[in-house]
Amino acid sequence: MTRPDLQSGRGAAGPDALPSTPDLDVDLLDAPPQVAGTLVRGVATGLGRPGASGSLPARRVVLPGVEQDVERLAGFCAVTGGVLADTLATTWVHVLTFPLQVRLMASRDFPFPMMGMVHVANEMTLHRPVRVGETLTLSSWAEALAPHRKGSTVDLVGEARVGEDVVWSGRSTYLVRGARPQGAVPADREPDAAAGDTGQPGGAPQVEEGTGVTGPGPQLGVWRLPADLGRSYARVAGDVNPIHLSALSAKALGFPRAIAHGMWTHARALAAVQDRLPQAYTVSAQFLKPVLLPSTVVLRGAMSRRGGELCVTSRDGSKEHLSMQVTALP
Repeated sequence: MTRPDLQSGRGAAGPDALPSTPDLDVDLLDAPPQVAGTLVRGVATGLGRPGASGSLPARRVVLPGVEQDVERLAGFCAVTGGVLADTLATTWVHVLTFPLQVRLMASRDFPFPMMGMVHVANEMTLHRPVRVGETLTLSSWAEALAPHRKGSTVDLVGEARVGEDVVWSGRSTYLVRGARPQGAVPADREPDAAAGDTGQPGGAPQVEEGTGVTGPGPQLGVWRLPADLGRSYARVAGDVNPIHLSALSAKALGFPRAIAHGMWTHARALAAVQDRLPQAYTVSAQFLKPVLLPSTVVLRGAMSRRGGELCVTSRDGSKEHLSMQVTALP
């Protein structure tokens, strides 16, 4: 239900407190959206949208009272190489907010069809450690429609609160190839997105050869990724995009075979340095070339309590799949 009277969230307290964003209505949910059904509806209603000439939904999707499914959380840790602890991985909180993003992108007033949207960058800030037993209020909204030399980008923003305190915030940048906002000039911040992570069905990027990337710092790990990795991650993360699930469904959407979820690669990289991450930090990631399944990839970089840089490359270092920067908060 849409609650314009609650758009500021003022006067709310406790775990159900509504976050405040000026000029946005609140779409208050009583249960998480089902991603699979929402994806289908989004693709089905994708035609005839206004594209870059339209406006973004003027509302924020809010889901209060979120408690952890520890069994599902344990499955996420197992698939991404993390250790189940009494605090939540930054990437797990993204997983919790992802269904709210999908609800926005599938809505009829979202200007772009979900078919062809490419997840090219992600930024998350862990403001303080989030305990497994804490009750969260999650929210998501769309903003920052901007020109890109290949079309337009739009940000899907997420937030997690405990009571009135923001404990996690995230921003997923999607590229939509095609028309730019009228009269706009491409922004300096644009991601390259030659072959970003396709966040929604369709819009297959080219799978190109790299340019001899070696990555920052020493080799930290070598991972052999099985053909069914996409299905394993989808079971715990809920992202059932067909480009990740099988070679057959990926080929139908323009890929030679299934590709790993970009956010799996992101989560796996952070999990590998879990014991060296700062207590509170910002992590910025750029999704570059897709990881075809099965394959072998290498993690390179360095991490300390002050932050660091990581990248995931092909085994021979010729292709860079993910670039990541971690900065400790003061």
